[in-house]
Amino acid sequence: MSAWVLPDHIADVLPSEARHIEELRRDLLDTARSYGYELVMPPLLEHLESLLTGAGSALDLQTFKLVDQLSGRMMGLRADSTPQVARIDAHLLNRAGVTRLCYCGPVLHTRASAPHATREPLQLGAEIYGHAGLEADIEILTLAFDCLKAAKVQAPGIDLADARLVKALLSGGGLNTARLADVHAALAAKDSAELRVLTRDLPDQVRQGLLALVQLYGDERVLVEAEKVLPPLPAVYEALQSLRQLAQHLPAAKLSFDLADLRGYAYYTGVRFAMYAPGASDALVRGGRYDEVGAVFGRNRPAAGFSLDLKALVAVVAPRALQAAVRAPWRDDASLNAAIAALRARGEIVVCVLPGHESEVDEFHCDRELIEAAGHWVVQAKH
Repeated sequence: MSAWVLPDHIADVLPSEARHIEELRRDLLDTARSYGYELVMPPLLEHLESLLTGAGSALDLQTFKLVDQLSGRMMGLRADSTPQVARIDAHLLNRAGVTRLCYCGPVLHTRASAPHATREPLQLGAEIYGHAGLEADIEILTLAFDCLKAAKVQAPGIDLADARLVKALLSGGGLNTARLADVHAALAAKDSAELRVLTRDLPDQVRQGLLALVQLYGDERVLVEAEKVLPPLPAVYEALQSLRQLAQHLPAAKLSFDLADLRGYAYYTGVRFAMYAPGASDALVRGGRYDEVGAVFGRNRPAAGFSLDLKALVAVVAPRALQAAVRAPWRDDASLNAAIAALRARGEIVVCVLPGHESEVDEFHCDRELIEAAGHWVVQAKH
């Protein structure tokens, strides 16, 4: 095999795409900062138990593992940044009140999440800790929506769900871990036939409720139908009310509901959402409430957040135009160099043409050039 061939689902990012990704990264982090979110930079690897405890088997299977040559302990390359940010909130910041944090960095997956997905997403996200009320869910959902608007995603759709529905239906069912995972998988796949087999020993009310969830997807009429067909449990009522209130705060968005949606990692405990670009087969953004995520670090704080992959995002938005650049000659000339430095200090891109390369392709599409006129260097439109 050639030395330059990369592993499957791993790719270099070339200049035009890299520029677009970097511009999106800046815009989205600035959007988060405008809400008061502080930037943190967790490490790419850390002890395995810190990355995985309480996160569920899906995250475990996605995590590359290795032995630390210094300590002999198992370490992991992060597949998701949320457990790390929870650790930062719990142990390093340890604030009593509300904490808002954002981040952006690569994560690594052992397997691609979709046929054309990368195994090295560039994950950007935001999380709010310390407030259990629906106000935090509304804020994080609004911020995620504003991030997609900043990226110029046209008419994104939002799917809403709530992890409490399935949890309430299955509480007291006595299912072991393996059977519970199979039920979750059948719900996520909307596999009614498999679900009937897996729930055959459960109480009839619970079984019928789970089978009803598979059909409960669509517009806001889904919530009305859910009240009719789901068991009248307090947690079910609370979840449906939360979804109604969230919908009221996003009147301009294209909303839908999928009450059986369990995709993503297992730490979600309440409202959860996914955002899609028109025509996209998979979600651009996933988020929601995960109040238990910090419990393993000794601090069980309310938490809500979202994350997205900038590489997936850049693939569905229109390329941005290059910033206009100035073409300049290369010369060992103090006045020329001073003119170039002054232009760059003002934020201009100045591309110096090295000797012998005057006829090469202009990668920056320079629309102006720096020329000498009457003993001064001036910028003029390129002919």
